[in-house]
Amino acid sequence: MAEYLKRGKPEAERAEDDAKVRAIVEGILADISARGDAAVHALSAKFDNYDPPAFRLTASEIEAAKQKVTTREMADIRFAQTQIRNFAQVQRDSMRDVEVETLPGVILGHRNIPVNSVGCYVPGGKFPMVASAHMSVITAKVAGVKRIVASAPPVNGAPHPAIVAAMAEGGADEILVLGGVQAVGAMALGTETIEPCDMLVGPGNAFVAEAKRQLFGRVGIDLFAGPTETCVIADDTVDGEICATDLLGQAEHGYNSPAVLITNSRKLAEATLAEIDRLLAILPTAETARTSWQDYGEVILCADHAEMLAMSEQIASEHVQVMTDRDDWFLQNMTSYGALFLGPRTNVANGDKVIGTNHTLPTKKAGRYTGGLWVGKFLKTHSYQKVLTDEAATMIGEYGSRLCMLEGFVGHAEQCNLRVRRYGGLNIPYGQAAPYRDAAE
Repeated sequence: MAEYLKRGKPEAERAEDDAKVRAIVEGILADISARGDAAVHALSAKFDNYDPPAFRLTASEIEAAKQKVTTREMADIRFAQTQIRNFAQVQRDSMRDVEVETLPGVILGHRNIPVNSVGCYVPGGKFPMVASAHMSVITAKVAGVKRIVASAPPVNGAPHPAIVAAMAEGGADEILVLGGVQAVGAMALGTETIEPCDMLVGPGNAFVAEAKRQLFGRVGIDLFAGPTETCVIADDTVDGEICATDLLGQAEHGYNSPAVLITNSRKLAEATLAEIDRLLAILPTAETARTSWQDYGEVILCADHAEMLAMSEQIASEHVQVMTDRDDWFLQNMTSYGALFLGPRTNVANGDKVIGTNHTLPTKKAGRYTGGLWVGKFLKTHSYQKVLTDEAATMIGEYGSRLCMLEGFVGHAEQCNLRVRRYGGLNIPYGQAAPYRDAAE
């Protein structure tokens, strides 16, 4: 049985934190729904000390922000966006419309239709997430979304230049300087000056994730992408420094970012714990990372690789870093995670920022039933049917008539019977099922 060398907060305490967040978000969304722009302005002033005449940037304001980004920074942004756009295009090319004649005269098909409008949230706060602009805006653009609204909170009372540049370069149609629940609420519900969107995407803190959860149904969402999570699966092929670095590299995201080490090596587990203490003494973001590690960090010692796999499947972490003597075995056998990072040369930070895969990923065990953000999230697969011949209309109608009556749906059956009468010339009394015409049946 797995042994915990370090545990995080008990689940009961985490659930209590979630309940507090739910109540706060519910009140904020109700306020936005009732008061529109007035509520959004008040909330932005309260939480971000920012209350401009309008939250949407003009073309000249966007250009002014871009001018504050250095040539080198812009080159880095464009490099990352090229990688993300290229992989998104490969994903889009893998999805095709289909049409097939399943029976003589019966045509079935589907079309992949982009969502009409999307609100892309980009987190700000302590760490403005420039990369999130690439991940959501570019992917929506490649999917063919007609209207892309991107929103990020102000930083030090002004639009963050690099985030604005990334949004603009990625192809956003509207850019808002607005953060938190008020941003996703305004994009989903609409206000007097902000037209609502059909879908919300993008990561965020616990409040943004909860807002998306409460808004789901009124709008579509990509997934529940709350505070970041990371899990390192490692054996004695690697050392404590690389494990500790990868754990703290995600723990610095926020005060409630789970970071878990799963290993079958007690020596590695103890070395990692010691290395974390050493790094926390020199890491500039140690205040955040230390709190996350103390409250949400875990070290789990397993008997073998099979138990390591089972424990990982149970945790279903957002990011899973695998560094073992059998990385491909984990790739073939893992089913519940956000994204995999295989081998010591790979790391979550590259996936977050530049390598090309999307960093908006499922958290809180959502990897059991959904993957991360990708082109397909912006596409709706709609089916269609065509019956081209009288013979096909008659044959399918007879089966449909009987199956509808089997369920007691007389009105449904009459839709089928009408076609049988009209195209097959058969006299079926109103409200009765079509008879079997072949006695052998």
